[in-house]
Amino acid sequence: ISPSAVAPGICESAWCGEAIKCKRVATAMATVFPTDQAIVVGGGLAGMSAANTVLEHGGKVVLLDKSSFCGGNSTKATSGINGAETKTQKNKGIDDTIELFTSDTLKGGAKRPDVVKVLCGNSGADVDWLVEKFNLDLSLVARLGGHSAPRTHRGKERFPGMTITYALIQMLEKVAEKTDKARIITKAKA
Repeated sequence: ISPSAVAPGICESAWCGEAIKCKRVATAMATVFPTDQAIVVGGGLAGMSAANTVLEHGGKVVLLDKSSFCGGNSTKATSGINGAETKTQKNKGIDDTIELFTSDTLKGGAKRPDVVKVLCGNSGADVDWLVEKFNLDLSLVARLGGHSAPRTHRGKERFPGMTITYALIQMLEKVAEKTDKARIITKAKA
């Protein structure tokens, strides 16, 4: 993970509004922190996705969570995960686009169009990654409130958020148990 990997995604989109400061921090961090290692804060779906992505690209990762176990609020999701232009949608003949998902999300009241563009633009590939990398069943697709097309993916289980998040936790735990490439620290304090 280099400053160019961190800074462009955050700084050039100006998510924080402090692009120059952020790029300096990323550059300074790279000089003192090994570029093939990452610290991930939070053990929910986002944190687990980040940690597994670091491993997928050959890096080492330490994941910190303040709770006594990982999972976060992601495990409580009961509807599924949204994605546009997924392989599952294509296989089922569902006509959906990133542009339509973006429009629906903005109509729903999202206040950060730049973030919505990234979220919706990556959503299909992200859902496909979960299916392929973690062998998840996300074969059921439904149209839920606020969506113009069926794009909420889930499997046959009752709690898709828990199923999805735990698959990522299990993968990270396996790596942590067998190698020095991953470490999970729970009950972490600031």
